[in-house]
Amino acid sequence: MLSEEIPYTAAYAPAMSLREMMEAYGSDVWNYAFFLTRSREQANDISQEVFLKAYKNVGKYRGQSSMKTWLLTITRNTAFSWSKNSFWRRFIALGDQPIAVNAPSAENEALGNQYANRIWEIIMTLPEKNREVLVLDIQHGLSIAEMSDLLNVAQGTVKSRLARARDKVKEAIQKEERE
Repeated sequence: MLSEEIPYTAAYAPAMSLREMMEAYGSDVWNYAFFLTRSREQANDISQEVFLKAYKNVGKYRGQSSMKTWLLTITRNTAFSWSKNSFWRRFIALGDQPIAVNAPSAENEALGNQYANRIWEIIMTLPEKNREVLVLDIQHGLSIAEMSDLLNVAQGTVKSRLARARDKVKEAIQKEERE
């Protein structure tokens, strides 16, 4: 579920508490950290670090992007910093392990959940650049412009990565249906 975007300006910065920031954007930050690291433990640690960094630096927020985009940018940078740390390289990513889902008892809903899970498994096998834009689009609902700002690439690059990612997922699904 996407968090509701709270209007945020630099003048509003001092009024937003750490708790409010975490309640409004906590799931978005954690989900993005998880998709970048494929580790629940790292996502937990990164999320905590992101909110501490954001709270300490909220006065530096210039309002050039939404608060959500700003936090996801901090999340991305923090996750990349963690991945560069040799200590974390020793851990095996959880990406190959299925995530347990409590499926409803109705058969159709269970099949729908199974299909959705399979699509996410396919998404997680995409190259990082393609996977990242697709996750930002599907999971976080960011616009092309917001993704461009967050990733620090041109909007055309975001569009082409998104199109390639969608095509690769579509091809993988069609291949599985033929088998």
